[in-house]
Amino acid sequence: MELGISSYSFHRLSKGPECNEPIPAIETMIDRTAALGCTGFEVLGVHMPSTDRAYLNGLKLHALHAGVHFLSVSAHHDFVKTTAEARHEQVGIVNKYIEVAAQVGAPVVRVFGGRWRTVTDFSEYMARRGHEPPVPGYTEDDAWGWIFESFADCLKTAEREGVVLALENHWGFTASAAGTCRIIDTLNSPWLKAMIDTGNFLEGDLYAEIEQMAPHAVLVQAKAYPGGGLYYTLDLDYPRILDIFRRHGYRGALSLEMEGNAHPDQGVPEALAMLRAALAH
Repeated sequence: MELGISSYSFHRLSKGPECNEPIPAIETMIDRTAALGCTGFEVLGVHMPSTDRAYLNGLKLHALHAGVHFLSVSAHHDFVKTTAEARHEQVGIVNKYIEVAAQVGAPVVRVFGGRWRTVTDFSEYMARRGHEPPVPGYTEDDAWGWIFESFADCLKTAEREGVVLALENHWGFTASAAGTCRIIDTLNSPWLKAMIDTGNFLEGDLYAEIEQMAPHAVLVQAKAYPGGGLYYTLDLDYPRILDIFRRHGYRGALSLEMEGNAHPDQGVPEALAMLRAALAH
């Protein structure tokens, strides 16, 4: 499997010892990725200072000369909105990043299902393992319908641009393999598959969860926690995890998301060494 790095590993925004430092330029992150011996790079949309065509073309050229290619671009959206106008706006965000991905040559856009956001304190939300009540007057069936309808709209753009929507197991309605696979199976499109985050299964048997999602995987985000986790620490058996993906014929990338308390300058090389050892196991 190819090793890659998510831009999240270099700057965790409001968390980590680097949070008061400026977000590095995307070009700098690409150069660090290359210097660390990796060829794949994921970029968060919130890390990008611009989505203008000239800027994106410059990134694409920079990556080419660095020997690095884009694995994915991350949209930041939420389809669990109670009004059609709000959902339409969220669809527009995803469509925008589909076009960004196509422009830089990324085959994948990372997408989410959504959550109610009725628990506003994130520490409480974490303690509740991502469970929260619906907005008063609405039901979970309402939310599932909004999610399905919104993805159906986005898939028109994804197919036109030749970019796969990679649905991550990421809190809310996609906190579990069952919820994530429900969306993928319902839409039943070759342009909607899974991005598996190894550190986002907080209930049940995480290896069974990975096993359930593995047939849909187009990208794997490998969580690592040098210095202990920013939010929590999971004991992830990477040789076992990699065996699951190999059994399912996964040949894509393993992209590092370093979410430890270590500074990225130390934590990213340490985490990559761990992943390389697991790949050689």
